Amino acid sequence: MEFEFTGEIIYWRGPSPYHYVPVPAAESAAIKAVSSEVTYGWGVIPVLARIDDTEWETSLFPKDGRYLVPVKDMVRKAEVLELGDTVTVRLILGRP
Repeated sequence: MEFEFTGEIIYWRGPSPYHYVPVPAAESAAIKAVSSEVTYGWGVIPVLARIDDTEWETSLFPKDGRYLVPVKDMVRKAEVLELGDTVTVRLILGRP
């Protein structure tokens, strides 16, 4: 299953501080509908993610009824991205 959406890079200072792009509500609902088929525990969903020319393996994290896409430092550096930038994210669900 593949998704593409646009969102803003946010910073969450939770237990593991990180930069994320929130998955929109409609796409989050579609992911939730198949989550039992692709999760490997704790509700996290393994994905292959892409922003512009940079692709990486990560896991979506559930938060407040939606999912968050972690944006690694190497991705932000490669694509010259900062907090608050709007990006287009492509996701392929499942174990890459």
